Amino acid sequence: MALDKQWIVKDPGNPALVRQLSNDLGVDEALASLLVQRNIKTFAEAKSFFRPRLEELHDPFLMKDMDKAVIRLDKALTANEKILIYGDYDVDGTTAVALVFSFLRNLHKNMGYYIPDRYNEGYGVSYKGIDWAHENGYSLIIALDCGIKAVEKVAYAKTLGIDFIICDHHLPDERLPEAAAVLDPKRTDCSYPFDDLSGCGVGFKLMQAFASTRNIDFTELVPLLDLLVVSIASDLVLMTGENRILAHYGLQQLNESPRKGLLSIIKLSGLEKHVITIDDIVFKIGPRINAAGRMESGKTAVDLLISRNDDEARNIGDTINTHNNDRKSIDREITQEAIEMAATAGDYSTRKSTVLYNPNWHKGVLGIVASRLVETYYRPTIVLTRSNGLITGSARSIPGFDLYEAIESCADLLENFGGHMYAAGLTLKESNYEIFCERFEDFVKNKITKELLTPIVNIDTFLEFKQITPKFFRILKQFQPFGPGNMSPVFITQNVYDNGNGRKVGSDAGHLKLELIQENEPHRHISAIAFNRSEHFEHLRSGNPVDICYSIAENYYRGIANIQLRVKDIKLREEII
Repeated sequence: MALDKQWIVKDPGNPALVRQLSNDLGVDEALASLLVQRNIKTFAEAKSFFRPRLEELHDPFLMKDMDKAVIRLDKALTANEKILIYGDYDVDGTTAVALVFSFLRNLHKNMGYYIPDRYNEGYGVSYKGIDWAHENGYSLIIALDCGIKAVEKVAYAKTLGIDFIICDHHLPDERLPEAAAVLDPKRTDCSYPFDDLSGCGVGFKLMQAFASTRNIDFTELVPLLDLLVVSIASDLVLMTGENRILAHYGLQQLNESPRKGLLSIIKLSGLEKHVITIDDIVFKIGPRINAAGRMESGKTAVDLLISRNDDEARNIGDTINTHNNDRKSIDREITQEAIEMAATAGDYSTRKSTVLYNPNWHKGVLGIVASRLVETYYRPTIVLTRSNGLITGSARSIPGFDLYEAIESCADLLENFGGHMYAAGLTLKESNYEIFCERFEDFVKNKITKELLTPIVNIDTFLEFKQITPKFFRILKQFQPFGPGNMSPVFITQNVYDNGNGRKVGSDAGHLKLELIQENEPHRHISAIAFNRSEHFEHLRSGNPVDICYSIAENYYRGIANIQLRVKDIKLREEII
């Protein structure tokens, strides 16, 4: 049974402004309202939004320390130093390493790459990685998607004669590492115009800057954008400003001429004959790349992404796909165990948080499991296992609740922790587990409100089925790429019925496949899919009306694309919106 959700319809914007923009652009007022909601109010702004241009990318030298980074990199190439490209084991980190390595290998042969082991080294720059670099003769490390807080480790590297160029996008502490250059648009002293680049995006800006000093045409960088869009989509950074331009052209590259490693993943994902979207990256391509770091080693993902050989790319892709299938099997099993454990806990009904521990759970999937539990129970959630003699795991939150603050309030009980408002990781001694559960629950109970514990569906605007014309959908598609800051629009249509052909689908018959009609247009049927909404089947089959909120997408079936509504929620007509 799905949780009851509150529907909130956004302010449609100034009616006169919406009408004016609708007339200027020759588009439906609902589309003009979507633009105004996105702070796009003129013809010129709409043109820039619908037609992103690479010429609008910012000068990379506006980023603090970019000049220092380019000088140090140039020195390394000139002196034929050994350069190590170092990155985190997730999608952002591995794509960043692949991007920088792929570009520089055409200019410099004395290079290697390093991905820390998720289980033995953990996130970010590690002493083990620095020692490995020293033992193998590297004198420059380019750290990607990590390093902004590695003050002691960068200082240690310096004692071994190793310099760092840091390319990160996480919030820095007050004290920065004493590296040759620290590139991070979130630095308080950095005036770069866009501060929500992915880690891979910061690496790309370094390559853009370096290429410009070597008189390398920007067109040489365009083939890197397939990697960059995978990082932007998977890391859930803002899909506005510079990211939107990079993602737009990255999707073009991914669809028209992807690198061999990504093509291998595209084929394994069943996307070869599709127009690949951000959703495809988030739900199909990204998880497969991530699976390498979760199940074995993130290095395998980089091996795939830099591959220039068809057979090698296919073989590594098969290996990673196997890892992903294993990951899915394990996370399904653990999710089911966790849901049952939460549901049977004696104090479940009175708790405002979920904290679960099983020493046998696989560490690599705990973040996924925590997210699934948030979807199921809608409360701040921590899922833990045992690793290296300690309890460790992942935490996920609900919109509006600061999870990091809650965990930080228990800092004296923890060995270490890190993260942000909605996602975090933590480690503690087993002897502190019970008291941690109590303290965490007390903090959540005192801070969280009833409103926060009610799931919300934010709806952009009302829509009639008769407005969903081919032209409407063609323009709606140009709102892509979708992501945070430019989410796929959600519409509400009232008084709709199933035409009698609706059915339950899915392995557990938990979803609804519907053919919907609206009362004022009985001859128009629109296909819809409603995930996890089977409780409404009998009501709909009896011909009763409902209100639905949904996004509009393309559904591919046997190579043919059709409009399909993706229903986010259903309310019976007697319910109050």
